[in-house]
Amino acid sequence: MGESLDVPSVLLLEGDLGAGKTSLVQGVGEGLGVSELIVSPTFTLINEYIGARCPLYHLDLYRISPSEVYQLSLETYWEGIETEPGITAIEWSEHMPYKPYSYISIHFTQIDEDIRNVEISMCRYVLPEALSDFFKIKSH
Repeated sequence: MGESLDVPSVLLLEGDLGAGKTSLVQGVGEGLGVSELIVSPTFTLINEYIGARCPLYHLDLYRISPSEVYQLSLETYWEGIETEPGITAIEWSEHMPYKPYSYISIHFTQIDEDIRNVEISMCRYVLPEALSDFFKIKSH
């Protein structure tokens, strides 16, 4: 996925603890060529991985209330304001009181210890051709 996403792209990730959100971001980072270990930024809120095909901005809103999200100015990441355009992956995006104009939403449901149901939908996002063969997407 990281090899094929257009820049900029926003991934909004939802699901319970341990459902696979960070694992997906690790896979995106691998596809981008990130050489650093990708870990969930639960306590730091934002990890930036620079030096790959494009920057990867990994955000985790688990400990943030919707009212606190406004203070973070998250749009600076997906609008390229004061940051280089890249891939922005936001865990616990359901805590966001607002969303970017265009994004991919990925919802994880843990079925069993090793089984996940993953729902992918898009909002005003055109899936790169390289990914369209792999996913069935519901646009809304």
